[in-house]
Amino acid sequence: MDRGPADGLYTCTRGGSALVLSIPHSGRRVPGSIAARMTPQARELPDTDWRVDELYDFAADLGATVVRANYSRYVVDLNRPPHGVSLYPGQAETGLCPVTGFDGRAVYEPGREPDDAEIELRRMRFWQPYHDRLGAELQRVCERHGKAVLYDCHSIASVVPRLFEGRLPGLNLGTNRGRSCTPALQERVVAVLGGSGYEFSVNGRFIGGFITRHYGQPERGLHALQMEIAQDAYMDGAAPEDYSRDRAATLRSRLRRILGVLLEWADSTDWD
Repeated sequence: MDRGPADGLYTCTRGGSALVLSIPHSGRRVPGSIAARMTPQARELPDTDWRVDELYDFAADLGATVVRANYSRYVVDLNRPPHGVSLYPGQAETGLCPVTGFDGRAVYEPGREPDDAEIELRRMRFWQPYHDRLGAELQRVCERHGKAVLYDCHSIASVVPRLFEGRLPGLNLGTNRGRSCTPALQERVVAVLGGSGYEFSVNGRFIGGFITRHYGQPERGLHALQMEIAQDAYMDGAAPEDYSRDRAATLRSRLRRILGVLLEWADSTDWD
């Protein structure tokens, strides 16, 4: 394992296959100078992708390269564009350095939000190194295999009224409406979802964030997919200690099958 830079911004486990996993939102570190300005509720980091790194801890055994962030999305959101362009115009969302949570409540005490200069510093300090490394790993894999498959790992509370109506399906696949990977690859994953026993959607509320949209360039051999998991598929509540090992075991078997299909496709000679 390459544990990444000395300051612990991320960890990277390098594998030998064409599959690369990105886990940008499971980190919980927050510098003290930032945490001191946050509300008590925000310091609980409620919008964390709780324990997603554990759901996929088998990926390295499959030969995947795994890049995982260690800092919270409240410090900087690695799945947002670097200069604040909206991913979902007209819909509620959070920014590069969120000042509101998914529930609309303030992240910072009044008047203590980051200004433009601080946001730029955070972009350079936290956002850029992660993307430099992720981009470098994709390039390395592509040079070795002639292609790379990026699988971006996420989870979210199953009910977030500010962001979407009703309850999310258990598994939500996003491929930028089919533009971030070849149709054949999407079809293979959808076939697995159809037999998974979970409700699922394809390019529904979540079509993929910055990572999927930016790196998914199938014409260059770079194929990207995002999986957003509704947290009630593996949790009994909304806190990290509510992780259900029984539910997670069932889910992990389905996720292992999805990664297996990605690897089978990447190892095949027919990439269309």
